Amino acid sequence: MIDSVALKARQDRLVAELKRLKCGMAVLLRPESIQWLTGAYVGPLFQPAASIDDEGRVTLVMPSRKVETPALADKVCAYEEKRLSTMRDASEQRHDAILTLLDTFSSAPNRAACEFSLAPQSLFSALAGDWIDFDPVLFRLRRKKAADELALMARANQANEAMYARAREIIEPGLNELDLYNELQTVAVRTLGEPLTYFGQDFRANARGGAPRDRAAEAGEMWILDLGVGYRGYFTDNARTIAVGEPTDLQRKAHERLAAVFPMIEAKVRPGVKCQDVFNESVKMLADAGPGVFNHHLGHGVGLAPHEAPHLNPNWDDTFEVGDYFTAEPGLYHDDLRHGLRLEQNYVVTESGVELLTDWPLGM
Repeated sequence: MIDSVALKARQDRLVAELKRLKCGMAVLLRPESIQWLTGAYVGPLFQPAASIDDEGRVTLVMPSRKVETPALADKVCAYEEKRLSTMRDASEQRHDAILTLLDTFSSAPNRAACEFSLAPQSLFSALAGDWIDFDPVLFRLRRKKAADELALMARANQANEAMYARAREIIEPGLNELDLYNELQTVAVRTLGEPLTYFGQDFRANARGGAPRDRAAEAGEMWILDLGVGYRGYFTDNARTIAVGEPTDLQRKAHERLAAVFPMIEAKVRPGVKCQDVFNESVKMLADAGPGVFNHHLGHGVGLAPHEAPHLNPNWDDTFEVGDYFTAEPGLYHDDLRHGLRLEQNYVVTESGVELLTDWPLGM
């Protein structure tokens, strides 16, 4: 199902950017961008293409087996993604999708936009005029999450909440990391009632993170579960840390220090606030939380990619904006903490502050 009203609003936002840049058309080749614009999710094996002109007319080129996928487009065409059931290479698919799209053009504008990161020379050769890189524009537009996007991500987070609840029931000394991984994936699929489009991220006990190992957890370890599922193309990402057995006083103290970061975020973040300022404040709050060390970003945006803007990271100069969906994930790591803790909440930026989207138990 798609939300035509929300999609039309996104298409109108993109048209406004085309007019601002004096472009007659934009060509989209990144599957995430095409889903954002039209609602069509085709999965990771295919290479759709789309265009939108400065009047808002959308042409969508889909793999032949996906042409009936719900989408908001004025015209839908098909390209051949398989031959006698053999999947064609991604570059071949993209080439044919572009040729099919070009065949729909009655005329070409003097100035057009496309995603330079994926555009081949065959596309540039089709227009004698100027091309501009549309990647930065699309990344910026995708930051503001609409109601239909938030609904998909909320549904995905129901699977995350169920996984944490199940993990608390079964984590004990002797539980194998692979067995926990398998059980949590089963919980996620059953909760959503369909296959996942992504499943990650961290499933190791006594480790900062990583894929599950054929290893049994031991009493006294901390089990960092940084979980996320993909639901119809949208990603989620949040974390809890669960003690294997009874936590120590050091582990309890580290947990308290991490949990105290979230009220600061909820008080400080609002439109116009610099992400670096919030990161720096969290560093100050955790600076004397020894023996643990906080030495990674504070968080990031999430959506059609696992990491998007805004970046709560001193290597970017981002500012919070209305509609940003972001994570906040302070952590403390040390051998004496076996091997540490990380907690991660999800928020959306509103006109006056933030709304917490993952109001589930934080305890160990």
